[in-house]
Amino acid sequence: MRCVIAAASFAEFHYFFIMTVKVAIAQINSIVGDLAGNRAKILDFSRRAAAQGADIVLTPELSLVGYPPEDLLLRQAFYAKTAETFDALTADLAQFKDLHVVVGHPILRDGAQYNAASVLVGGAVLATYCKFALPNNTVFDERRYFSSHDAPVVFQVKGVAFGINICEDAWSAHAPLRAKAAGAQVLLIPNGSPYHMNKQDVRFKVLRENVSAQGLALVYANLVGGQDELIFDGNSFVMDATGGVCAQLAHCKEALQVIEFIDGVPQSSHVANALPIEAQVYQALVLGVRDYVGKNGFPSVIIGLSGGVDSALTLAIAVDALGADRVRTVMMQSKYTADISWLDSREMVRRIGVRYDEIPINDCFDAFRTTLAEEFKGLKEDATEENIQARIRGTILMALSNKHGTIVLTTGNKSEMAVGYCTLYGDMAGGFAVIKDIAKTLVYRLCDYRNTLSDVIPSRILTRAPSAELRLDQTDQDSLPPYEILDAIMQMYMEQNLSIAEILAAGYRQEDVERITRLIKINEYKRRQAPVGIRITHRAFGRDWRYPITSRFFE
Repeated sequence: MRCVIAAASFAEFHYFFIMTVKVAIAQINSIVGDLAGNRAKILDFSRRAAAQGADIVLTPELSLVGYPPEDLLLRQAFYAKTAETFDALTADLAQFKDLHVVVGHPILRDGAQYNAASVLVGGAVLATYCKFALPNNTVFDERRYFSSHDAPVVFQVKGVAFGINICEDAWSAHAPLRAKAAGAQVLLIPNGSPYHMNKQDVRFKVLRENVSAQGLALVYANLVGGQDELIFDGNSFVMDATGGVCAQLAHCKEALQVIEFIDGVPQSSHVANALPIEAQVYQALVLGVRDYVGKNGFPSVIIGLSGGVDSALTLAIAVDALGADRVRTVMMQSKYTADISWLDSREMVRRIGVRYDEIPINDCFDAFRTTLAEEFKGLKEDATEENIQARIRGTILMALSNKHGTIVLTTGNKSEMAVGYCTLYGDMAGGFAVIKDIAKTLVYRLCDYRNTLSDVIPSRILTRAPSAELRLDQTDQDSLPPYEILDAIMQMYMEQNLSIAEILAAGYRQEDVERITRLIKINEYKRRQAPVGIRITHRAFGRDWRYPITSRFFE
């Protein structure tokens, strides 16, 4: 297969009648490595688009194999199977006469690997475009897998010239200008653009600067779905050459929308309503849980309830993602558990309708203390005894998970993960960390938002002081600054890469700044052992954050 230019220039053509082209955006949820399933989905969306009179169907980046395939791209067998499936899909689409389907797929050519998008029509490949700009920052490492290619591709449908750029290509002016020079009037942009808060505003700004500013209209087809820690939010759109948004698809849902172009100018179509940030994030978390559990074949999930806000939010998300019949909860009370904790847990599970069990841990805790009595003789109780309780709970949850084939959803938030206010092999034990990238202050906002949909989280859970309840009369603020301060310092240091001096200049106390930044540094070893979790900020602990455990840099 070759990367070719389908047409170079159409300036010599003049048309004396209106040219109407219908472009369908197929905002699909591809599954990495599910070649047969993705082929069937592209075929289904193409069939539906053809029934609506579409001339072009645009699918997302690497739609045939899912995104990102990561080190599957290092396997020759993966390319061979992809090529076989691609040929079969090409033949499948021959039934839709004159329908041009843009399909994303990796190709291997002359020993080099490319991130490509091919135009399929009439059972043949009309043209193949290979990605030029290979991102190698934040969650991306495409230079590990792909070679860059600089040739534009432009093809004509009913007298309108369509160019192709892939995702990052449109984040600078080079590739759009190359397409325009080759005659493009409209730029088709397949995307695998992961979500973070306010990402759509960033997309609009960048594409207006790099595509609209060149006098090109554009069609932006983004992937939707959860892939490990990444969420792809969809929100595909059409923008005219002045930067106006003519159409926008749904947030975090599969969708198909057909947009009409008259003489290369997109006509106004349905624009999905912009969502408040809490609704955006909540829907992303629900999608992340649904896809991680579903795509990996887990029948159900189990959550340890504490009567606190974090487990309450995790429970609400899980039920909204999976249904109450696939969610089980366990309350594992100790002598330090306040009555209101188990009362509030009982009330929430009554409202939300999930299975609920209570398994006291006092006997297990006493057995551990008896076993360790000689070793601990003459030493005061401290965090050791607190961590034993957390690890007993983790062991119980993992035992239930093993016995029943469920996956444990952990309930730790980003604030706790940042400063190490969590226990290895205790509350960190599990398979998927739902709110791992949610700061504590945002946890409360998301709970308030969820209660606007239906009142499932008891108000006392939201108003009482947060506590791990691992010792008598304990609250989080015994060990940590107020979460408003902790979250602000964490975000400046961890997400914005500000120095300690810059954070101090923003007016925060030196004691708080030095303490929080030190805790972030010394707890890297814990985070390396944490389960994968959903990313909703532009910098999360995980793929974005690659700090050494062994380091003496403290600035």
